[in-house]
Amino acid sequence: MELIVLGSGTGVPSLRRGAPAYAVKAAGRLIMLDLGSGACRALLNHGLSFSQIDIIAITHLHPDHIGDLVGFLFATHYSLGYNREIPFSLLAGQGFRDFHQKLKAPFGHWVEAPEGLMDIWELNSDGPDQVIYEGLTIKSAPANHIDGALGFRLEADGKVLVYSGDTDVSDSLVQLARDADLFILECANPFKVQGHLTPAEAGRMAARANVRRLMLTHFYPPCDEVDVAALARKEFAGEVIRAEDGMRLEIL
Repeated sequence: MELIVLGSGTGVPSLRRGAPAYAVKAAGRLIMLDLGSGACRALLNHGLSFSQIDIIAITHLHPDHIGDLVGFLFATHYSLGYNREIPFSLLAGQGFRDFHQKLKAPFGHWVEAPEGLMDIWELNSDGPDQVIYEGLTIKSAPANHIDGALGFRLEADGKVLVYSGDTDVSDSLVQLARDADLFILECANPFKVQGHLTPAEAGRMAARANVRRLMLTHFYPPCDEVDVAALARKEFAGEVIRAEDGMRLEIL
């Protein structure tokens, strides 16, 4: 299992950090965790293509996490470059189908993937859920952010990666991340903002979940002015990684 950080930032424009997007290569599949603006273009920097995406897991419908969704769906109509024959899956919380229908009002059929190539899975927004593929299980649990927000747990190749999306302190995400090899956890600001975590809170959640490694991400600009990893290490004894765009990490 390999993680590629495509965007470790937020919706605030930054030369250093793109909007939230993470690519995971596992069980012979390419999985996207969120699809912030520029995510599909960022794939090209790693020898990957939008036509290779097998699964898109969307944590919630804030613009910074789905900014590339319309562009991606539009690009699937480019017959010279989009050559999939096997459908891709789109996983999201309850209400996504209605959201997708509303996108058709301004964009029409251009936000429909070619017929038969997109499977939408609406996951339980109030409790745990899962989707099972050959060699890969994706579990979800509610995050403490907005209605319908989810975190995801990927289990494949004997490894476990968990991604929080946006969240405040969350018991359900602690349970989802239990004993994970890597916990990708938001750490939006060094000071408290409701609906998000501070570095110390992220460290405490990682410690409660007994994960091996913690990756801090989803940084607003003030996080680049302090050592957020050091603040998290005061609460978590394991390895703490500060996400940077372009970072590639083997899940050990």
